[in-house]
Amino acid sequence: MAEFYTREELVAQRARWKADGRKVVFTNGCYDILHPGHVRLLESARSLGDVLVLALNTDDSVARLKGPSRPLLSEAQRTQMALALAAVDGVTLFDEDTPRELIAAVLPDVLVKGADWSHFIAGREEVEAAGGVVMPLPLEPGYSTTNIEKEILERQPLVD
Repeated sequence: MAEFYTREELVAQRARWKADGRKVVFTNGCYDILHPGHVRLLESARSLGDVLVLALNTDDSVARLKGPSRPLLSEAQRTQMALALAAVDGVTLFDEDTPRELIAAVLPDVLVKGADWSHFIAGREEVEAAGGVVMPLPLEPGYSTTNIEKEILERQPLVD
């Protein structure tokens, strides 16, 4: 099972992984409703290194990005699910709108985002300047938390 790290703990752990010669992969997102697209992206990301760190947006950060009806699952629930995933080695939270500051502190060897974000990957400059690689990975077609939420609402009959 993966470990949860505060930002400070993660930076210290990253130094230990680097000293051990372990290749660290980093990705981030809301992961509001975990679906097969998330799992496959995380598995692909994990295959690129020795350690996969998943940074989750806090509840406040999700609400700022997605609107007041989100997140659907709390950061505690999302963290618990992320920690149970075989592909994930470490989980942390970030409250900013982007994880740029966190990425700059961790400086992973590989920074991964879904290809839908290839136009803007926060932390790209910092990772590349440190000699790391940034990789947008293709998304699993047909999976989107926003679309799942819409489908659930459409299926739910309105109550008067």
